[in-house]
Amino acid sequence: MEVVREESVTIAGAYYEAVSKKESESVATLLHHDVRLIGPLGNAEGKESVLQAVMRFAGLLKSLRVNVSFGSGDQAVVNYDVDFGEPFGVIRSLALISLKDNLIARIELFFDARPFEK
Repeated sequence: MEVVREESVTIAGAYYEAVSKKESESVATLLHHDVRLIGPLGNAEGKESVLQAVMRFAGLLKSLRVNVSFGSGDQAVVNYDVDFGEPFGVIRSLALISLKDNLIARIELFFDARPFEK
């Protein structure tokens, strides 16, 4: 049986708190240099590229609320709501975050991208 590691949930929580506050320096300290972002709207690789994508996202949001998070091993799952305001409104989202060396090495996002197609 795999042991639940609190670090994965703590690090994921700190990441989403920093994103919601639009604190790029705090986000950067949590990212591994080989981090990879995978999502319905595109992918990014490397710390600078991922940080730029994350901060573009943060610049668009009105609020971000984490509903639930849990972890196992070096991974955490975070369910959250992002309010972009009009015309997109609230988008329910899920992220699978994988750690390496206690830093975020992979962020895989799941959400309905159809509102952004217009």
